[in-house]
Amino acid sequence: MSPVGKPKHHESAIGHVSGTAVYTDDQREPAGMLSLHPVLAPHARAKITQLDVAPALAIAGCVTVLTAADVPGENNTGVILHDEVLLPTDEVSHYGQVVAWAVGETEAAARTAAAQIQVEYEPLPAIKTVAEAIAAASYHTDPQIIRRGDTEAALAQAPHTFAGEVDIGGQDHFYLETQASWVIPDGEGNLQVFASTQHPTETQEVVARVLGLPKNQVVCTCLRMGGGFGGKESQANPFAAAAALATYKTGRPARCRLRRHQDMLATGKRHGFFGQYEVGFDHEGKITALNALLVADGGWSLDLSPPVLMRAMLHVDNAYYIPNLVVEGRIAKTNRVSNTAYRGFGGPQGMIVVEEVVDRIARTLNLPPDVVRERNFYYGEGETCTTHYGQEIVDNRLDRVWSEAKQRSDYMARRAAIAAFNETSLYKKRGLAITPVKFGISFNKVQYNQAGALVLIYTDGSIQVNHGGTEMGQGLHTKMIQVAAKALGVNVERIRLMSTSTDKVPNTSATAASSGSDLNGQAVKNACEILRDRMAAVAVRMLNLDAPEDMVFEDDWIYCRTYPSARIAFDEVVQQTYSERISLSATGFYRTPNIFWDAKLAKGRPFYYFAYGAAVSEVEVDGFSGTFKLRQVDIVHDVGESLNPLVDRGQIEGGFVQGMGWLTMEELVWDGDGRLRTFAPSTYKIPTISEVPESFTIHLLERAAQDGVIYGSKAVGEPPFMLAMSVREAIRAAVAAFGDADSVPLGLPATPEATLWAIEHVKAAVGQEQPVNVVS
Repeated sequence: MSPVGKPKHHESAIGHVSGTAVYTDDQREPAGMLSLHPVLAPHARAKITQLDVAPALAIAGCVTVLTAADVPGENNTGVILHDEVLLPTDEVSHYGQVVAWAVGETEAAARTAAAQIQVEYEPLPAIKTVAEAIAAASYHTDPQIIRRGDTEAALAQAPHTFAGEVDIGGQDHFYLETQASWVIPDGEGNLQVFASTQHPTETQEVVARVLGLPKNQVVCTCLRMGGGFGGKESQANPFAAAAALATYKTGRPARCRLRRHQDMLATGKRHGFFGQYEVGFDHEGKITALNALLVADGGWSLDLSPPVLMRAMLHVDNAYYIPNLVVEGRIAKTNRVSNTAYRGFGGPQGMIVVEEVVDRIARTLNLPPDVVRERNFYYGEGETCTTHYGQEIVDNRLDRVWSEAKQRSDYMARRAAIAAFNETSLYKKRGLAITPVKFGISFNKVQYNQAGALVLIYTDGSIQVNHGGTEMGQGLHTKMIQVAAKALGVNVERIRLMSTSTDKVPNTSATAASSGSDLNGQAVKNACEILRDRMAAVAVRMLNLDAPEDMVFEDDWIYCRTYPSARIAFDEVVQQTYSERISLSATGFYRTPNIFWDAKLAKGRPFYYFAYGAAVSEVEVDGFSGTFKLRQVDIVHDVGESLNPLVDRGQIEGGFVQGMGWLTMEELVWDGDGRLRTFAPSTYKIPTISEVPESFTIHLLERAAQDGVIYGSKAVGEPPFMLAMSVREAIRAAVAAFGDADSVPLGLPATPEATLWAIEHVKAAVGQEQPVNVVS
C-alpha cells in the first residue's frame, strides 16, 4: 500500500503535544554558554551622539558588550542589497533597532547590563508613514511596471468608470517561538550555528560575511521552528550573526533568544500597502481596463521587498481576465522596521485591490458580487486565459472550484435566507460572500527553484533522509518521509528525517513560496530512485533474472512486475548491495523546468502552475459594537493529488484563520513619533479558537492530479491564506444591509471600529448617489 496520499499525522505530533519536541533553545546547554540581550533604539530616526558601555561592564556577570566596532567582517546583513547594518555606527533608522548587545553569563546578567549601557541620541526628521514617503518621493528602487493592452483608450471608451484607493495594513508573524539562535565553537576556528531559520544557507552566508570567514567554516542547522510564516526567511540572520559575533569575540558558546516584545519591535512584518486604482467596466460588470498603483512599505532597508512587490503586481488580477491593465509598483522607504516575507509574499495585497474593485462594480450596477466575479473569470483559451504578464493558464480550474463551493455550501438558498433575515433584524445583519483564489507557484527568482537531498541506507535497512527544506510545523518532513517511503517501496517506520543542515545539503533555497514539497520532494525522490536503480541491478542477479527495469519496490519487498512470485526482501538486497561494494548513499537534485522571467519586459512564465480555491463565508455583524461572528465557512481547494490530506487540511484551516486575522483584527498601530504601540498580545489581537466557526468544511478538489509535480500534488502553504478574503467580503455584505450605498468602504483590517465607520457610511448614504462616471 502506497504511503503517499494517506492522512498520516505529523511526524512530530506527539513531541509537539507532549512538549518533548526539541527546538533551538531547548537543547542541553554546552558548558560556558553566554546569553545576549539587546539595547533597542527609542527613536524612529536619530543620530547616535554617545555610546558608553563601561557601566554595563561593571555589572557582575557581564562578559562583554557588542558594538559595531567588534565586527571583524562586513557589518551588514542585507540579503538583496547590503543596506542593513548589523549594528549602527552613527544613526538609527527605526524605533526598536538593535544598537548594541550585552553579553552575560546568564540572561539576567545580560538584561541588567543592557539596561546600564548609556546611549545618547539627537532625534532627526523621520518618514513615519507611506503617505509621508510618497510626499517626499522616498523610495528604495525605481518604479516597476507591468503593462497589457491600451488602458488609457479603454478607460476613455468604458461605459462606466470610477477611481479609488485602499490602505492595506501589515501583520506581525506572531510565531510561537520567537527568534532564537545558538552558536558553538569547535576550538579550531569553525562554528556550529543552530538557528530558527527558514533559510539555513542564507544564515550560514550572513554569519560568515559578518565574521569575515569562508562559508565552509560555518555550519547552520535548523532543528525545527515553532512557526515561521516568512518571518524567519531573512529576519533570522541578524540574530544568528549577533550570537556568532559574541562567540567570535569571547571564544565561548552564545545564545540569542528574543522575548516577545523585543521580537515584535525589532523584526519586520507583512508589508503594508497603499493601493490606487482607476477602472473601466461595461453594463454587465465586465472589467475592460484597470490602472493600478501599488506602494509597499519597505521600511528602513530593502530586505525582500522587490520580490514581494513583484508578486503583488503579478497577482493584482487574482482570478480575473482584464484585457487592458497597467500596474505600477513602488517600494516606500520609511523609518519603520524592514518589512519582509509573509505567507502569500505580496500576493494577498495585490488581490485585495482587485477584490475591492469587483465589489464596488457590483454595488454600482446593483448586481450580486458573485455574479460579477464569475463574469470576469479567466476563460477559454488564448488571450482570455493569459495573464497580464504573458503566462497562459494551461489548466484553469477556477470554474470547478467555484461551482463546487457554491453547490456544497448551498450558496443560493442561504443567500435568500440571509436576505430574509436582514429584512426583519434591525440591529444585527448577516452577510454571505464567495471569493476565488488563483495563486502562482514558484519562486519569483528563477535560480531559487532548485533543491538537493541526501539519502543514506544503512546495512540494517534503516534509512536517513536529508533535504534542504526546513520544518516549521507545516508538515514538510512528514511529506518527505512519505515520498521516500513510496520511492523506495518501504514502510515509513524505516525512515528517520534528519534536521536540515548546510553540511548535508549545501546551497539550499529558503523554505518559502509554498514550494517546499515541490522542490525537496522531487530531490528526495531523485536520490531514492538512484538508490533503487542500484539495488534493482543487484536484486535481478539474486533472483536469477536479467531485467532490472521490471523490478518493483513495494511493502519492503522487491519483486518482478511480470513474475511477482520472484521476490526478495528489501533488507537482503541491502546487505548484498553492500557486499558487492555498491554505494548505499546518494544525492538527489531537482530544478523546476520551463520557467523564465524577462525583468525588462516584465513578461514571462514565472510560475510552474497555479493553485486554485474558493471559499464561502457567512458572518453576523452587530450594529452597535461593530463586532462580527463567523457563522460558517465552506472551502473547496485544489491541492492536486494530495500527498497527505490530513496535513493539507491543517494547512488550509491554519492559512484561512491567519488570513482572517490579517483582514479583520490584527492591527499594527504606530504613534506620531513612529513608535510601534501594538507590540504584545495585550495590544495586538490574533485569532483564537473562539473566532473559528463550528461549521468549518473543507473539501479537497477531486480528480485533480497535476502533471509534472511530485506525485501529482500541489502546493498548499500560501494559497489558502487568501481564501479569507471571503470573510471580509461577507462583513462588507452585512454592513451594506444596514443602508443603501453604491460602495462600502471597509478598513483593512476590518476591526470593530472600522466596521462601525462603514455602517455609518452606508446609513448616511441612504437616498444619496455616490460619485461614478457613466457614459451613455
